Amino acid sequence: MTSPTKEPRPVKPLSDIATITVRELRPILRGPLFLVVSLIQPLVFLGLFGPLLLGSVDEAVFGPGGALQWFVPGIMVMISLVGTSTMGSNLLTEVQTGAHERLLVTPLTRGSLIIGRALKEFAPLVVQALVIILVAMPFGFSPDPLGSVLGVLLLGVLGIGLGALSYALAIAVRHQEWAFWGIQQTLLFPVLILSGILLPVDSGPDWLAAVAAFNPLTYVVEAERALFAGEVLTARVGWGALAALLVAALGLYVGVRSVRRSPV
Repeated sequence: MTSPTKEPRPVKPLSDIATITVRELRPILRGPLFLVVSLIQPLVFLGLFGPLLLGSVDEAVFGPGGALQWFVPGIMVMISLVGTSTMGSNLLTEVQTGAHERLLVTPLTRGSLIIGRALKEFAPLVVQALVIILVAMPFGFSPDPLGSVLGVLLLGVLGIGLGALSYALAIAVRHQEWAFWGIQQTLLFPVLILSGILLPVDSGPDWLAAVAAFNPLTYVVEAERALFAGEVLTARVGWGALAALLVAALGLYVGVRSVRRSPV
């Protein structure tokens, strides 16, 4: 007797990742208020800190285009950093309610639980970045069309890595919720300041610039400014893209490793 021909199966990990990504996107699609609320802080910085920056720093420091061309791309990186670094709190809630434990005993591959969540970060970041661009344009922000598209895509790649790291942190401190916020806040502000998002790092002391050189976000911020100014094929963009890809790869590796080793 001839054995029945087996039909080819779809690649399960990809199917599982798609399932988790869709699951995570549904609450955002049903209640987009989250996107609006998460934009409040960046808009406050844009509306209040931006004018202060204009009046306190020499315009020549910002280069072509002035302060707004320099400041707005940094604000968009700030969205990626602040928004995705808090996403682990959603996983903590699922751990406390038992939803995460129920997912772990499903046929879904464990790696897909983190990768799917991390990929979900891409869509909100794109929408938020577009809102910031549209808000800033009437005040004189003039983004390059091609550079804007590439800049938003670069933000999405960075957000995937940062989101995965946030989920990994949530798994590591799943029984101590206070530790998540303590670590997140402790790391957030040094990374934010050293990336040059709010003020030019070059205008500070040499030791500050040396420390900032070890911050991956420094290169992403510089790449965003170059892209929105129309500099597409430059070294700054290349280093920024490399930094974003490395953060994404590291985040996914650490996140997948954490969930695979997690007993709960």
